[in-house]
Amino acid sequence: QAQLVESGGGLAQAGGSLRLSCAASGRTFSRVVMGWFRQAPGKEREFVAAISWSGASTLYADSVKGRFSISRDNAKNTVALQMNSLKPEDTAVYYCAADLYSNVVVTTRHAYQLWGQGTQVTVSS
Repeated sequence: QAQLVESGGGLAQAGGSLRLSCAASGRTFSRVVMGWFRQAPGKEREFVAAISWSGASTLYADSVKGRFSISRDNAKNTVALQMNSLKPEDTAVYYCAADLYSNVVVTTRHAYQLWGQGTQVTVSS
């Protein structure tokens, strides 16, 4: 059974960095779009970043552009989110997601069929 498992969350100070990782298993993920979303308490789950299967195409939410970077290692079935210059408003549960049926990188969360359980990121001021 295909699954995604996130790791790397934790507590960071404003201006600091964290690196999230998502390990995929149960099927080949080398030809699927992978994305990161986040959900803060009382808010909707929102798009953060996504990457095409080759890594040639990426998308970022305006709120993280220039601070976050998404990458993937298809040989290891992993996707990473490097988060720099963290802000308190980045505090949320971060979810890894996979769109198993398209290579078009999109921001819409309903386009992603497979989700991880999430990892908490807390940024203190």
